[in-house]
Amino acid sequence: MSFKTSDFKVICSGLGYPEGPVALPDGSVLVCEISAGALSRITPDGQRTVVAQLGGSPNGAAIGPDGKVYVCNSGGFAFLYFRQDGSLVMPGSAPPPGAICLTGDQPPTYTGGSIQRVDLATGTFETLYTQCSAPDFPGAPTSTTHPLRGPDDLVFDEQGGFWFTDWGKSRPRERDIPGLYYAKADGSSIIEKVFPLNAPNGVALSPDGRRLYVAETYTRMVRFWELDGPGQIAKTGPAIDHSHVLTSQVHGVGILDSMKVDEDGNVYVVTMLDDGYVVRSNGGLTIISPEGERLEFIDLEVGEWFDPLPSNFCFGGPDRRTAFITLGGTGRLVSCQMRVPGLKPAYNVTTT
Repeated sequence: MSFKTSDFKVICSGLGYPEGPVALPDGSVLVCEISAGALSRITPDGQRTVVAQLGGSPNGAAIGPDGKVYVCNSGGFAFLYFRQDGSLVMPGSAPPPGAICLTGDQPPTYTGGSIQRVDLATGTFETLYTQCSAPDFPGAPTSTTHPLRGPDDLVFDEQGGFWFTDWGKSRPRERDIPGLYYAKADGSSIIEKVFPLNAPNGVALSPDGRRLYVAETYTRMVRFWELDGPGQIAKTGPAIDHSHVLTSQVHGVGILDSMKVDEDGNVYVVTMLDDGYVVRSNGGLTIISPEGERLEFIDLEVGEWFDPLPSNFCFGGPDRRTAFITLGGTGRLVSCQMRVPGLKPAYNVTTT
């Protein structure tokens, strides 16, 4: 039985590598535009309004306990553009219509990683975190202050704290070694919980809040940790960092981006570049049961363009059966209907 129950609908085009969608009660959707450095709002009829010009490269977003929007800002990217025939547009040249955008290395304009908080009503924002103190290695007696490099995605728990991943930044022939963090929404506490990880990307909680999922981009692995309290990882996993492997079996040779969970506990992982660095192909959503069984791959075939780079999605609508999916490579926000309602987020805004 298919999890998807309708065709895809294009809501908005022309976005700057959209990510981090957040469905609001009035039917509009917030998106982070990575290449535009903006948090934008898309109405149901496809109109775009910039809520805040954040700079850097805003990635994941979520509503916090105060009704404000919390944003993982990864500090900037260089971008590559490919024509529909797969040929590279030379850097510095204007991309033609229909070009597919890929995020690249750390740019000369990199501003550093941060967690930002945005007031939806006014568009004002503040920076909560840019660094974290953590031991240089497990068991070290002292801690060193480490800068956040490329915060990527976040999820709030019902106690008002949030977990977030730091994907790191890449440079020619090298990349950062990042980790997993837990922080408070008031800016008073940030703790490194797992280090090291290999390009951790999407992060999500199970319906009972006792399991934390993380998708690693390049290992193609979805891992999870059992929790025994807010921000507390239980020491029950078989690995040295107490993690479990949910699955490493994803569609094709795809790499992993962000994720969400439905009411039944199934994990939906955005899967991109399923045929490798071939832009004439589609990415999709890999759906995995809580037991690790791969249930379905939903091909993101939307019209005549190829969409190899879906970036994120969220559930919304009155019954949370609408999937809003950001297609980073082609700059579009699309939707479809799902059979199983999405898990209700811990917080949302009451007035918009």
